[in-house]
Amino acid sequence: MPDLLVITGPTATGKTALGVDLALALDGEVVSADSMQVYRGMDIGTAKPSMAERRGVPHWMLDVAEPWERFSAARYSDMAAACVEDIRARGKLPIVVGGTGLYIDGLLRGTDYAAATADMALRRELEAEYDRLGGEAFQKKLAAVDPERAALLYPRDKKRLVRAYEIYALTGQTITEHDRLSREAPPRYTAAVVALDYAQRDDLYRRIDDRAAQMFRDGLAEEVRKLLKAGLDEGATAMQAIGYKETVDYVAGRATLEEAVKTVSLRSRQYAKRQLTWLRGREGVHWIRWEKTPNIQRARQISTEIWAASP
Repeated sequence: MPDLLVITGPTATGKTALGVDLALALDGEVVSADSMQVYRGMDIGTAKPSMAERRGVPHWMLDVAEPWERFSAARYSDMAAACVEDIRARGKLPIVVGGTGLYIDGLLRGTDYAAATADMALRRELEAEYDRLGGEAFQKKLAAVDPERAALLYPRDKKRLVRAYEIYALTGQTITEHDRLSREAPPRYTAAVVALDYAQRDDLYRRIDDRAAQMFRDGLAEEVRKLLKAGLDEGATAMQAIGYKETVDYVAGRATLEEAVKTVSLRSRQYAKRQLTWLRGREGVHWIRWEKTPNIQRARQISTEIWAASP
């Protein structure tokens, strides 16, 4: 049997609900693989599962960092691996749930050839260049040396664009090449990987649009105001997340509510496309594609069968 079960897929596809159902059915515990749910106080915009949604299932890697901290994939890998080991030591099944591909990759393979490579002076220089050129121009700069990674990122993702170019500048190898070498190394964990999607793209987009509107009804603007009042700078890495940057513009009067909701929907759709691009490049992924709406009960059955049949 594999060491763990992974439930992944683009945003708004029902990963959280399925992960909880499987944990209850298979005596498991959930390890979140979401790059924004690690932050305390950022709940609505990250779709962090409420206590009611968790249904008594322990969830790990939620609320493990302050929103003003830098939180890297390497740090996630170390912390999440410790959670996995603890869960397995107690005879339970780790169920990794989330859509951040870099986090899932780092946890499973356990080797990050680029993680220890850093030069803070160079990073500050590249960050200044990003600020001077703008996101789109810096993305083109990265694309000239690493088109594969540049295609997976978006112009506003300053942190990952700069990091990708930093690794190339320091090592002479692209982060895509580092990742390829890492994938060729024996993995730290074996996993059965289930990916959720919709059979029709319009249904996914409708779900994304509904979620964006619901976040504002649930109080996303109030959540952002609270973070800003607590002293979090609107330029902080965490505040660049989809949903937060757009809401900052709204509460600051730079955008209307309608414009903010529309922009969150658009950028969430774009993010979903990148998540699907990452998944389609992976071998051994088992797909469950919804017809109109998720059928969690059926997906639990299919996922359990996939888990039981995996070597």
